[in-house]
This record gives sequence, C-alpha cells and structure tokens, in this order.
Amino acid sequence: MRIRRLKLSGFKSFVEPSELRIEPGLTGVVGPNGCGKSNLLEAIRWVMGEGSPKSLRGGGMDDVIFAGTATRPPRDFAEVSILLERQPGDEGPTGESEVVRRIERGSGSAYRIDGRDVRAKDVSLLFADAATGAHSPALVSQGKVGSIISAKPTERRLLLEEAAGISGLHARRKDAEQKLRATETNLSRLAELLSDQEQRAAQLRRQARAAERYRQLSDKIRAAEARLVHARWVEADLAATAALKEAKDAEGKWHPCRAQWQTPSRHRTKQPHR
Repeated sequence: MRIRRLKLSGFKSFVEPSELRIEPGLTGVVGPNGCGKSNLLEAIRWVMGEGSPKSLRGGGMDDVIFAGTATRPPRDFAEVSILLERQPGDEGPTGESEVVRRIERGSGSAYRIDGRDVRAKDVSLLFADAATGAHSPALVSQGKVGSIISAKPTERRLLLEEAAGISGLHARRKDAEQKLRATETNLSRLAELLSDQEQRAAQLRRQARAAERYRQLSDKIRAAEARLVHARWVEADLAATAALKEAKDAEGKWHPCRAQWQTPSRHRTKQPHR
C-alpha cells in the first residue's frame, strides 16, 4: 500500500485546503521551524485513526482544528483525506482508495472510505492489514528515533510483526477475542434469563392449574345451583297445582241454590185470648 496524496483543510496550521502529492521515489518537505512539517505526519496518523490527543500534541481532539489567529477567525471543522494505492498482494481489491476523517468542533470525528461512512475500527483494520497504522514504527516523528533504538522487547516484537506483515492478524485476533468474551458474557446472561423464565413458567403453570380447578369448581357450583333452583321450581309448581285443585274442589262443593242461610228465630210471647 502506497500513499499517493494527502489533503488537509482546517487541520492545525493548514487553515486553507492544501494538497501534498507523494510521487514515486523520495519526497521531502523542507521548511523552517514552525512551518508545519510535523503537522503533516500528525495528519497522516490522525486520518489513520489516532485517538489520543496527547500523541497529537494537544489537550483535546478539538485542538487539531485551526484555532485562529489575530487576523484570521478559527475554523469549525477539520478534514484530512489520504489517497491510497493498493498493490497486488494487499488485502482487498487492488486500485485506489480514499480514506477521509472529519471532525467538527464539539461533535466528534467521522470516517469515510471511498465515500462510505465507516467505523474507526474499520479504518484501523484497513491499515493493519497493510502492516501499518497510526502507531506504526514506520511513522517516526520528531524525537522518536532514539526510542526505537532503545525499544523494549515488546516494542521490538511489534516492529518485527509489522515488518513481517502480520500485525493485521493480531488486530483481528484481538477483535475476535473481544467478540468471544462478549459472546460468553451474553451466553451467561442468557442462561440467567432462561432460568428466570423457567421459574416464571413454573409459577404460571401452578397458577394455570389453580385457575383450572377454580373453573371446574365454579361449573359444579353453577350446576348445583341450577339443580336446586329447578327442584324449588318443581316443588313450587306442584304446590301451586295442589292448591289450585283444592280451590276447584272447594268451589265445586259450594253452590248458591244449595246455600242455606239460617236467620236467628225470634221468640214471640203469646198473648192470652181475651
């Protein structure tokens, strides 16, 4: 993978859109102290996914945005794009690919690869597969030569792994291990949820059995009440029939022509004949 072009806009001292073409061979940037030579290397590291403001000589990530001068107002955003040329043997299809990182003041960063919005991890894996990245020992900034010479065994191993082209495998391995740990955590959580659901299911089954018994008892009670009401109705109907029969019998025995009314007799005193 080769870097063909670097474009900056609003990044640190590059307030106006600037473009640096890197042609085959040796490309050098010459200038006095303070002209922004180190900003170019930091722009490359930043677009590759650098997330530490201290590594970019800043207190916060918004410090990469042009802060303004006495004669120029500050910018609200900064954008850096890098044009890559993939060689045969690199991961992915061959050809050119453009990586863009844009930051707005107070809103954070956003990445794009060939005009497509991606995550910072996708950008890191892209450069890791090409045996480079924001923390690659191949990017030697000011004062870093001595640190490479006096590097610890772990740091030397990283340098050798990058030279061997396997740093991308380690990045993917770390990502896979994180996914496995996350999956194990999810499985443990799922087991707990299943246990809770089984307990709730057992409780619901008990409640369902109780509800079924209640329904059966309610049906029996309603049937018994219905039989009781029917028996009372039959008894009342029989009593009403008997009373009606008695009433008819009584009515048949009494007749107006046969009725005898006895008036009380008045005893009259017989007067003697004169």
